[in-house]
Amino acid sequence: MSETLLCILLATHSAKGSNLVYHWPPSPKSAPRLARPLPTNDFPGALADNPWRAANSPDNPAEEPQWDLSSVVLEDDSEYYWQRPPLRRDRSVSFTQPSSHPTSRRASPSKDAKEAYDLDGTRRSATTIPGQANGGGASTGDEYTTLLGYSAEFLAQILCPQSSMCHQKFELIVDDLAFIGHPVCADPDGGWRFKPEKPRAAARGRGSKKGQSPQDEERLLTPERAERDGPASSQGRPQAQTSDAGQTFHFVLVLDLPDPSSSASGNIAKYFDTIYQQIAFNVTAVLYQEQVLNRYVDGQAELLGALREDFANRGESFADFMYEALKVSNIAPAMKTLYESIKGGTIARMTINELPLELQLPPYLDSLLHVEEEIEPEDEYEDEDGEPNAWGPEMSFAWRLPALTPWKALLRLDDEDEQGYQLYMQLRAAQLNPEERDLAEQLLRFLDLASVTLSLAEMASLLDWHLESQIFPAVRWLVLHRRAKIVDIVHPSLKTVFSVPQKFPQPLATLSVEFAQKFGEKGVPPLPKLLALVSTATHKQSANHFFATVVGSKELIPLYLDVVLWMLKRDLLIRLHLRIRIIATEELKTRVRQQWEDRRATRRSRSRARNIQRGRARSRAGEHDQDSRQESSEKGLGTVTESSPVEYWVSLSPKTARKHAQQTSSERMSGSSGQRVESSDRPDDEKVDEQEEELSSSSADEEKWEEYYRSGGNDNIPSMISNPARASRLERDWLMAMSEGKDPHVASLFKRIHQYFDGKCSDDEILYRAEISRRQLREVLHHYEEYVSVSLA
Repeated sequence: MSETLLCILLATHSAKGSNLVYHWPPSPKSAPRLARPLPTNDFPGALADNPWRAANSPDNPAEEPQWDLSSVVLEDDSEYYWQRPPLRRDRSVSFTQPSSHPTSRRASPSKDAKEAYDLDGTRRSATTIPGQANGGGASTGDEYTTLLGYSAEFLAQILCPQSSMCHQKFELIVDDLAFIGHPVCADPDGGWRFKPEKPRAAARGRGSKKGQSPQDEERLLTPERAERDGPASSQGRPQAQTSDAGQTFHFVLVLDLPDPSSSASGNIAKYFDTIYQQIAFNVTAVLYQEQVLNRYVDGQAELLGALREDFANRGESFADFMYEALKVSNIAPAMKTLYESIKGGTIARMTINELPLELQLPPYLDSLLHVEEEIEPEDEYEDEDGEPNAWGPEMSFAWRLPALTPWKALLRLDDEDEQGYQLYMQLRAAQLNPEERDLAEQLLRFLDLASVTLSLAEMASLLDWHLESQIFPAVRWLVLHRRAKIVDIVHPSLKTVFSVPQKFPQPLATLSVEFAQKFGEKGVPPLPKLLALVSTATHKQSANHFFATVVGSKELIPLYLDVVLWMLKRDLLIRLHLRIRIIATEELKTRVRQQWEDRRATRRSRSRARNIQRGRARSRAGEHDQDSRQESSEKGLGTVTESSPVEYWVSLSPKTARKHAQQTSSERMSGSSGQRVESSDRPDDEKVDEQEEELSSSSADEEKWEEYYRSGGNDNIPSMISNPARASRLERDWLMAMSEGKDPHVASLFKRIHQYFDGKCSDDEILYRAEISRRQLREVLHHYEEYVSVSLA
């Protein structure tokens, strides 16, 4: 927004016509654009032909070239710069106003000055020079009557549309200018009233429902506002309408339309929509409320219009009028504050009719205009871990905030300026009602407890607050109003490893002066030396934290804690975290492989032994069945021999065969039951072996190793388990084998937290999610040091 904002203006329309009430800055200028590439004439012979260049070449030793700068005539480069059509039109196409033409409702600074009209119907002074109305060089009359190359009256007519186009988003793009606002208008009878709440599918809040009076459709005011302004305020204060009463007003932000070649496709719409929602709509809502209650806009328009007429009649400069308006008007300084805050990227704290208002745009909104910094829409409302963004939709876009997580800390930014003092005074005010006082006291407790040495989860525990419903909203409010920021936890004894950013937010010389003014007399090293100590500490093998590198004494911890806070507020320190990964070593892989080979050999030997036993049991069962069949055939079927069973079955009748089959099946079942009884007499260890055989009969292990080697696995090379939380079957065997011979307590801790050893989770996140202490984490890392890789990042 700071790159594109040209000016902020207020236009009104009444029975007398359209009027441009006020705008800031006094003389806005759009960035110059090239209609075609501009050649660089960086030496006098650039415009000469090739023979002249060859004759006067500096490489010719015969004669030194004599550059005659006075003889070089440069071409006019005005055709290379693009200008809007009204500025390119020559004066010859204008016609002089006849003497009988009615004069303007505002007297000209020079009564002799003639007025001219362009072909598009816009009026301008006859002394206007094309191309100068948009910048410097314009006369005093032009400054009063033109803005950005257009007539002020004509521009106000365009920006105050008909009532059917009011009470909705307004977006107009003309050449290189974009106008964004939310025009509002009075009711058909000329009264200003609040519009009723209607669904989005309704007619945009204008008109009234059939059978309802305007009083029934008004929006309810807050109790405090209704009591202060009385009953008449809720009815829109109907008054006798005068000829100069305002019918429409429009608060507009004028933008320099970004060059399409430098803007990312699809981001311009989001860019304009953010400006409309955060600035244009909010300011219009406040102005509309004050217009309904107090006719505030009409009063300001009349005041500034009379002041403009007076300065113009007296021939005063337009700049004098603009600065005098800042003294006598209420809306003029508010517009100036808003413009300067947007250009400076700060919060606009302004007052409209004694109503305080804070407005701001996302700090990195201009990044939408650059392709290399394009933000993916699907990632706007998600944290870096893919979880829903706790900042909410309004702060998750173009803010670039760190993730709002329970293991982060809160750093207050308002303890060095007057804003913090004003906040405390407002919260401690005696005129607060009991409910507001209770909320203020809770917020004061929250602010007093906030520290970089406490995580948000610890603050919730100490305050007995709910983390997501109480702590997070308070943090969002403080960060939104730029009174705090989210940082990583700092160790109370400053045993924290820091790094230095690659780019400083301000020049080092400026930062060094501020640092010396605050800590120069307290024995603290200069800022450049301090930054050098921090940056070289990360390369040390041991004792690389801030206390060992810089502080060195416990008595100096309070002093250097203030130094760390000062540097964190200016983004001069980056907290480094422990990132842990699990390494499957060569020895571990060989051991797990050997264990699997041994188990497979044992299973195969047991399987062969059981197969031999089963074969013998089958042979004994076959002999028993053969004896049984022989005995039965001798008893019931003595005429039939065993060598001819087929002939026997064929010779029987169907009824006889069915009866014989039933007898045979009952005999076999009795024999098999005896067999089951015999098999049930086997010892329990053989039953267990049979169950293990059934489990091992599946080819899970075989498939596991085949998949491992098919994917390029090698037992001779250590490898990293990239995602222990979703480890494969083989990786789970490696993780189990790492705990062999370890202390049971430490092994249980490792099993509990190794899912976070993926190199992405920081040590603070591991401590919070696993609910362990830092000492327990160090104990696990010590016992498993051969299998873990720890880095600072």
